[in-house]
Amino acid sequence: MRARSGPETRSKSWREASLKVAILTVSDRCAAGQLDDRAGSALREALTSRGEEVVATAVVRDEMEDIRAELMRWSDELAVDVILTTGGTGLGPRDVTPEATESVLGRKAPGIAEAMRMRSLEAVPTAMLSRGTAGIRGRTLIINLPGSPKGAQECFEVVWPVLEHAVDMMAGKGH
Repeated sequence: MRARSGPETRSKSWREASLKVAILTVSDRCAAGQLDDRAGSALREALTSRGEEVVATAVVRDEMEDIRAELMRWSDELAVDVILTTGGTGLGPRDVTPEATESVLGRKAPGIAEAMRMRSLEAVPTAMLSRGTAGIRGRTLIINLPGSPKGAQECFEVVWPVLEHAVDMMAGKGH
């Protein structure tokens, strides 16, 4: 394995290619144009500032089939390395992102969601209400993040240090 600098100083210069990432915002109000997609924009900025390639973004309604369709298309047709979703992970009646995600996964990666919740609980007690999940479809890692810009950014910071290693492992490159 290559020697690396810490996650806060990572850049494309220490590896051959950037990760191919897609960002899916799940929000009825953003999809209807009533709100700006601030969480998706924050994730895009966090990724591009680290040299990662955001190859697709979309905003969909809180509907199972809309979410599933994008996750499957991006995994199967675009063959992205990582899909980050934001929104739809709470206890509300229309919060169905975890169910839509789990319906397309081949394998779960529960430690990712557990780590995000544990870190978030240090900041806010309502983090325990998040139902976000994570797992693998083919060679794509899918991770559900909260819908608030701050929550999405904080959870991204938790998973960022392991994303490349996870993608390498999924590709059979070992530990």
